[in-house]
Amino acid sequence: MIIFATFAPMNHNRYLYWLIACLLLSLTMLPSAMALTSQKIKYPGGKFFIWRYTLKDKQGSPYSIEHPSHWLSRKAIERRKRQGLPLDSTDLPVSSKYLKLFEKTSGDIIKANKSSEFTIIGTSRWNNTILVRSNDTTLFRRLAALDCVRKAEKVWISPDSISRLIQTKAHNTFNPWDSVKAEPYGNGKEQIEMLLGQRLHNIGHKGKGMTIAVLDGGFQNCNVIPAIQHANIIGTKDFVYPQSKFFYQETDHGTKVLSAMAANEPEVLVGTAPEARYWLLRCEDQQTEQPVEEDYWAMAAEFADSAGVDIISSSLGYNEYDSLPNYYHQHDLDGHTALISHTASMLAKKGIILVNSAGNSGMGPWKKITFPADADDILTVGALNTERKNAPFSGVGPTQDGRVKPDVMALGSPTALFSGRGTIVRDMGTSFSAPIVAGLVACLWQAFPQKTALEIIRLVRQTSNGYEKPDNIYGYGMPNFWRAYMIGRLDREK
Repeated sequence: MIIFATFAPMNHNRYLYWLIACLLLSLTMLPSAMALTSQKIKYPGGKFFIWRYTLKDKQGSPYSIEHPSHWLSRKAIERRKRQGLPLDSTDLPVSSKYLKLFEKTSGDIIKANKSSEFTIIGTSRWNNTILVRSNDTTLFRRLAALDCVRKAEKVWISPDSISRLIQTKAHNTFNPWDSVKAEPYGNGKEQIEMLLGQRLHNIGHKGKGMTIAVLDGGFQNCNVIPAIQHANIIGTKDFVYPQSKFFYQETDHGTKVLSAMAANEPEVLVGTAPEARYWLLRCEDQQTEQPVEEDYWAMAAEFADSAGVDIISSSLGYNEYDSLPNYYHQHDLDGHTALISHTASMLAKKGIILVNSAGNSGMGPWKKITFPADADDILTVGALNTERKNAPFSGVGPTQDGRVKPDVMALGSPTALFSGRGTIVRDMGTSFSAPIVAGLVACLWQAFPQKTALEIIRLVRQTSNGYEKPDNIYGYGMPNFWRAYMIGRLDREK
């Protein structure tokens, strides 16, 4: 689920706030709404399902942890070595022996039933899972009975209809009112200065040498928006099945998220890490809301690991699915029950910092953070308004096992961003407070490359303004990245 703010009227003041917020959201979301919901078409290909198979072990794998270069990049291996992090069995790819067994078993069924179809659409190393797509329920049951399978679960059912994608054009120039003359950060001044991030920029730390993966649902027009052409986008990959034929014409949610970090248009908008490198990874299916999206997210996170990414910025969160009421309960918010949270909790041990939005359920019946914001050893970010008070939609903690959540807060009501049309918008949601923090984490880590992911996470928490008295609304409070830098420098000089 892409995390936009949602509101529910309560008292008179809240009702006025709700009306204004809904108007702003409707205006700023218009490009992506036009791109996704203008026309409905019948789902192509008939009825299909996707099942997740969790395997018992990794026997028969040709890989070994002694030779990680066979599947991990040099940068990924160097990141582990630098942080003193050993590889373990979770790092090994799924057993090729079991993959061949799945293919053989399915092939036998397809021979008997010519109308059956079978595709392995992905695997997860860390969760030891295989995703299978087919239209044959007999095939799914046969695979579930294999000795190597520990658990089988249906995670996707094809919808009756989907939205036809309509392309949205981007502006080649800025509107005159988009510029803030004589202000280097332009419309982004408040969101970076609130966290004293500009002081890191002033001493040359703008994310250079750091790699950030953005996990999102779409990056509309990121390839043509002039303001984002300055961004160092080193690659893209689509994990949603089927992959989009128009990668850069899906929702502009990821465009907005990216712009909070990567924009570098003086007097219009400068992001928090304009010199970092970026991977754009699509793992959110806009057409449906189903558990398979957790698998897509896990595959994207593992790809980010194998590509040597340092930081993941994720503005996705889940707590309910189409036609699956009560799939999750609040007692599942323990950092490990949900597949997506279990995956997220592993990232710091792989040397990666995950910065994830808290979710926008604060004014709804759920109220709390969403999955994977409950994960261990990540930075979960809630949203502040311009008065530095919590935005009422921002999801709250703690986790089921009593950990402080959210971890920190940043401006998210509203945030200055570039839309998919290439114009400045002010949008609301923890989706946009999270990348502000992610970019500054990159700047801070650039200053202290010898520190581990866990050490940087602790440093950000410990230098936030509520660290001494954390609570369930603000967590450890608002980060002070200049203070984090100064304390990190003192640690280095000891």
